[in-house]
Amino acid sequence: MKKIFIAVLLCLVSACPGLARTFSISVNQFVEHPSLDAVLKGFQDSLKAQGVEAAFAVHNAQANMATANQIAAQIAGESPDMVLAIATPSAQACALASKKSPGLARTPLLFTAITDPVGAGLVRSLDRPGANITGVSDMLPVDKHMALVLQFYPQMKKLGMIYNAGEANSKTTVAMVQAQGNRIGFEVVAVSVAKTSDVYQAAKSLIGKVDVIYLPTDNTVISALESVVKVCEQEKMPLFSADVDSVQRGTVAALAFDYYQHGYQTGLMAKRLLVDGVDPAVTPVETQRELVLHLNLKAAGKMGVVVPGEVRKAADRIYE
Repeated sequence: MKKIFIAVLLCLVSACPGLARTFSISVNQFVEHPSLDAVLKGFQDSLKAQGVEAAFAVHNAQANMATANQIAAQIAGESPDMVLAIATPSAQACALASKKSPGLARTPLLFTAITDPVGAGLVRSLDRPGANITGVSDMLPVDKHMALVLQFYPQMKKLGMIYNAGEANSKTTVAMVQAQGNRIGFEVVAVSVAKTSDVYQAAKSLIGKVDVIYLPTDNTVISALESVVKVCEQEKMPLFSADVDSVQRGTVAALAFDYYQHGYQTGLMAKRLLVDGVDPAVTPVETQRELVLHLNLKAAGKMGVVVPGEVRKAADRIYE
C-alpha cells in the first residue's frame, strides 16, 4: 500500500512539475513608496493564491538609476527562474543586463507598473513583445484624470505638473496631458526635477502660475510627495494625483488603478510563464482597466477645495 501511495504521489508531481517546486524570483524595484510596494505585495499574494511557491530576492534601487543597473547585474549572478522589474527605470536596467548576460537573456523578465513599454524601448510591440520580456502596463487614463480635475475646476486654464525627465514613463504622461490640454483648452506648465530633493522647490515654483497641480506616477516625485502636499496646503493650491495611494497621503483626489490589483494581475501572468511555460516573446502586454475613485476631504479642506457633490457620491473611498 505504501509503495502504491508513493507511486501515485510521484505521478502527481510529474504531472504538475511547476507546482511541485519553489521558483526563485529576483525583484528589481526602483523605489519604495506605497504604490510600488502594493504592486509587489499583490504579486506575491497572487502567486500564493495560485499555489505557486516562490522564494524572493527583493532589491530596491532607492530611486537611483546607477543602483538599478548594479542590481540588474547582481540579479544576473543570482540565476533566478524569473526577474520581476517594478517601474520603468528598473525594467530598462534589467533589459540592458539581459543583453549582456546569456543566462539572463533566457530568463523570463516580467515588468509591472510601467506606463509606456514601447516608448521605453522594452518591447517591440504590445501584441508581440519579443525577446524574453513582457508584463503589465499601467498606461494612465489621462482623459479620465483630466475630466475629474475639470469637475472640480471647469474654468481651469493652467495645469501644473512635476516630473523627472529621466523617466520615460513620465515624459510620456506629460505629452499625453499636453495633448489633452490642446484638445480641451488648457495649458500645461511642466517643471522637471532630477532628484527628490528638487521636488519641494519645483512645487514652490508653480505657485501663482497655475490653477491646479497634477502629479503623474513619477517615482522621483511620488517619493517626495509630502513636500508637494506641504506647499499646496500652505498656498491653498489644489493638488491631484494619478494614483490613489497618494490620496491617502494628502492629494485631493484620484481616479486611478488599485496598484495591489495591478500586482495581482502581474502574478497571474507570472504563473503562466513559470508553470505553463508560455513564451514571453509572444505573450501580449496587458493593461489594467478597473479604476477606483479616492477622495481626501481633509486635504481638500486644507487646500481650500470645494468638493462637487457628484464626486463625493461616486467615490469608492473617502478619507476624512
